[in-house]
Parts: sequence; C-alpha cells; structure tokens
Amino acid sequence: MRLPDEPEAPFQINIVPMIDVIFAILAFFIMSTLFLTRSEGLPVNLPKAASAVTQQPTKITVTLDAQGQLFLNRKPVRLEVLEAQVRDLVGRNQQVLVIVNADAKVNHGQVISVMDRVRRIEGAKLAIATRKS
Repeated sequence: MRLPDEPEAPFQINIVPMIDVIFAILAFFIMSTLFLTRSEGLPVNLPKAASAVTQQPTKITVTLDAQGQLFLNRKPVRLEVLEAQVRDLVGRNQQVLVIVNADAKVNHGQVISVMDRVRRIEGAKLAIATRKS
C-alpha cells in the first residue's frame, strides 16, 4: 500500500546510450562501405540508353603443354602462324584478352616467344595464367 505523502516516481526509459551505440554502428558501416567501392574513372553522371549492353572482353587462350606443343583455343597451331591466327580472331574487336597457359615444365624461352608474338598484335592484352599457391 502506498502512503499518500509519497510522490509518485514517473517511469523513464533512458534511450541516449542506445542512440549513441546506433550512431557508432552506423558510422562504422558508412566508413567501411567507402573502402569497398572501386572507381575506374572520374565520377560523372552517365546518360541512360535503352540499347545499352555490358561488354566483356573477348578471351583467347594460348596453351603450351608439357611437351612444348602449342594450342590456340584448344586447337593445335605452329608458332610461325600463331600471330596471324590470333590477329584473325581479334579482328576489329578492341577489347581482347589473350591468356597464356604454360605448363611449369615448359622452357622459359618458348613462353617468351609466344608472348612476343602476341604483343605485336594491336588491341590484344596479355595475361599469364597461374595457379594460386
């Protein structure tokens, strides 16, 4: 039972610490997402187009197996005609990625010869395939 001269204490919920925690978490997420974005150019407001499509670079694979045999997109090819055949595959496409898959046992000089032939082709970017250790 309550005595009449006791004042009634109002109930209070102190939310200030909760707001501080929420703002700290929010600031953490904002700062962390700023580091996740990757800008490849200057920020501009791009126009919209109904016929827009994303273009992926064409990939051409040149393989040197353990026996030193050369393949272009899984088809056997000689080193002398490699440049001409890759040039035909490149055509007018300006975004071509030529991936060199060379076995670890292949002579270093053979790999350099293949890379030298590919570098002569305008518009072809060279990549060397490796396995993650």
